[in-house]
Order: sequence, then C-alpha cells, then structure tokens
Amino acid sequence: MTRRRALITGGASGIGAATATRLAAAGIDVVTADLAGADERVDVSDPQSVTALRDRLGTIDVLVNSAGVIGPSAAVVDLDLAAWRRTFAVNTDGTFLMCQAFAPAMIDHGWGRIVNVASIAAKDGNPNLSAYSAAKAAVIALTKSFGKELATTGVLVNVVAPAVVATPMNAATDPAVLARSQSLTPMGRFGTAEEIAELIAWLSSDAVSFSTGAVYDASGGRATY
Repeated sequence: MTRRRALITGGASGIGAATATRLAAAGIDVVTADLAGADERVDVSDPQSVTALRDRLGTIDVLVNSAGVIGPSAAVVDLDLAAWRRTFAVNTDGTFLMCQAFAPAMIDHGWGRIVNVASIAAKDGNPNLSAYSAAKAAVIALTKSFGKELATTGVLVNVVAPAVVATPMNAATDPAVLARSQSLTPMGRFGTAEEIAELIAWLSSDAVSFSTGAVYDASGGRATY
C-alpha cells in the first residue's frame, strides 16, 4: 500500500509541528510548510505562493491548515483596518487558498482529509481579539460549507477549535487575554500542542468516515456549544 502524504501549514512550530511528529509516527509521509523553518516555504495569504507550493508538491492525501496569527490586541473602536485585514489574510484567506489548491486532486483520487485549525475564540468571541475571533469564526463557517460540498467525494473536511494552547504563537499574546482564557477553562490550564495533534491525527485517518463539516472542541471543558 502506498504511504499517504500529509501537508501541514504552520508546521515549523506549535500545533503544526506537533501534528507533523504525530502523523509521522503513524506512518504518514509529512511535509511541513511555513514562512521559515519548515520543509517548504509558503505564505498562505499569497495566492501565488500557495499555487507554487501545489505545483512543487502535486497530490497530497491529508491537508492540515494550522498556519495562523493572533493579530492585534485592541478594542474594536481602536482597531487598525490594516491589522484586521492581515489577520483575515492569514487565518481565513490562507485556509481558503490552501483548500482550493489541494482539494481537487483529493476529489479526483476519491479520498482525502482536510483538518482546519480554528479556535474556541471563534465561538466565544474574545474581547480585544475581535479580528482573531472573527477570522477563526469564518474558518468554521468555511469548513461547514466545504464539508457539505464534498460530502459524497470521499474527502472529509473538519475543524478543530482549541482553547488556549501553550505555543510560540501565544508567547506574544497579551497576558491579560491569556489569564482570562485560562480562568474560563474548567480544567484550569492551557492545552498542549501534543493534545491537539492527537485529535488532528484522528481526523486525518480512516477511523473517521461519517463526520464532515464538523467542529471538534479541545477546550478543557470551556466550550458550551
């Protein structure tokens, strides 16, 4: 049997890197992509960069869209429009562009797994993180729509919504935002990248066959719906 191949954006660190390690341990050939420090360089917000990556790699079986940015920490009334747009460009446009580039070959093959990484902020709406919350909410809506579109193709599209995870991306996050998030988590701690990677690995496997367009929380009990 031919080994499956996975492409993971944001694969240089955090959830992406942990997922790469986990999928490799499951016998999957893994390609990481990021702005730097990965197997391949890609700017997911740039259509030409995404197209060039697809042309280099060809067909993949599993796509994990983990690339993301927290964006500005500011009240809505003070938010810079350019910062708002940049947050959407990476988190939302990037997920859309990667799905659009790599899904067609999966459809032709009759099997594929796409796992998008959103956030519990997409459901709760974190104060002073409106751009991030809104962008990740759009990722959830995109996943629901795309999952329905591909429901009979053999390609499953699902999304993971973690609460705060201890990753390099959160190292620059406003400490007050992190403290609030932890206080809302019944387990009273941050998640780990490895815990999220376990969920992504399951969603990337044959074990999942009757779930698409679904949202899977990994929130330490924080999620209420």
